[in-house]
Amino acid sequence: METSTAILENKIAKGLMEKIDSHTAKIIVVGVGYVGLPLGVHFAEDSFDVIGYDVNTDTVEKLNSGISHIGDIESDRIKPIVDSGKFRATTDENEIENADIIFICVPTPFTRNKTPDISYIERATETISRHLKPGQLIVLESTTYPGTTVEVVKPSLDGKGFVEGKDYFLTFSPERVDPGNKTFTIANTPKVVGGMSPVSTELCAKLYAHIVGEDKVVQVSSPTVAEMVKLLENTFRAVNIALIFELTFLCHRMGINLWEVIDAASTKPFGFMPFYPSPGVGGHCIPVDPYYLYWKGREYDFHTRFIELAAETNLRMPDWVLQRITRVLNRGGVAVNGAKILALGATFKPNCDDARNSPALRVIELLLHHDADVTYNDPYVPKIELGKRTEDVAPVLDHTIALESTALTDELIEGADLVLCLVNHDDYDWKQIIGKSRKFFDTRGVSLAFAEYKDKVSLL
Repeated sequence: METSTAILENKIAKGLMEKIDSHTAKIIVVGVGYVGLPLGVHFAEDSFDVIGYDVNTDTVEKLNSGISHIGDIESDRIKPIVDSGKFRATTDENEIENADIIFICVPTPFTRNKTPDISYIERATETISRHLKPGQLIVLESTTYPGTTVEVVKPSLDGKGFVEGKDYFLTFSPERVDPGNKTFTIANTPKVVGGMSPVSTELCAKLYAHIVGEDKVVQVSSPTVAEMVKLLENTFRAVNIALIFELTFLCHRMGINLWEVIDAASTKPFGFMPFYPSPGVGGHCIPVDPYYLYWKGREYDFHTRFIELAAETNLRMPDWVLQRITRVLNRGGVAVNGAKILALGATFKPNCDDARNSPALRVIELLLHHDADVTYNDPYVPKIELGKRTEDVAPVLDHTIALESTALTDELIEGADLVLCLVNHDDYDWKQIIGKSRKFFDTRGVSLAFAEYKDKVSLL
């Protein structure tokens, strides 16, 4: 990747590019959660000096002790970079003054009314602006609505009188973290980069090339385009998942095995991508991102009806699971009230510890709301708290219930009126579990390989 004339003629940009090329640029990551920590670790492992800035003192203390709080990053990756001095964490915002590159990796939830909450981005930007100096590159990675970088971040940074593209540099590069995915990580997933100026885009592209390689950096014309890229990626999934959920409702009524339909359709080598039934959508992207477009569209007197309908359909799924479980129990002469239900899984997807917006938790909460006797097990989530009102969720329960993951024993399985598969963790021996269950409700298709137990299985 050759350096452009625009950078060579800008003394400040040229100096920063030289630091990036020589791995001497100092990096600070604002927010060391599911996005920020993996990002910081990858750069530290590539010999950059990295500081993780976070307001959570417990998180900072753990990281400085070489202990990871994120499932995707094991502690044995933290300790070496801490011991070598390549990575450390802090709660001191003054460290920003010494950084050459600043990543913003903070949460962007929505409110209970499904409007974007960008207060974390606003606070992070205000903090950075207090310590902004010439020669710094600011990269926003937090998922947000198109226009945030231009309308929110840049005006705050411009307040000190510096000029973007000349004195400091601003870009947006959407995070593409997939918790629990061992195949695609930051290191081999292409990075989209859109800067406020061509110089900013080039600097950011050169930086990411150290991690993903030059051939995997995709430069776009603006941060607004890059912001829309992220929303398109996740809205595409949300809409297709909603289609499958609606077909789940229909196929159940028609007596058609939708899983068989999808597997057969997947044999088509072009024009089809399989999506599968599940208890709902979860995580930090699919349940959230479509609402950014819905909200932003109204600013232009445009209503994203198709996207809104998909979001509405996706929200229905946990309630549908509850209805199906109720019917299965009723047919066996057991009421939901007082039924012993063993729920397997609490995360939003398999083989990770991420339970944010998990549909599994919603299903468990609905069951408790209907007075079921619920026990849960998840090898990745030792305890859960349900019924707690937060800024983005209105609970079903009118009180808080805390549950701890119970050891999965034969006695526990055999004693349950219903064993409920909510998450298809690889840790589970599904043949053994289904074999010892009295009734098994399958929301993930794990029973399809064990036809000998079909009489005790109900498939979503």
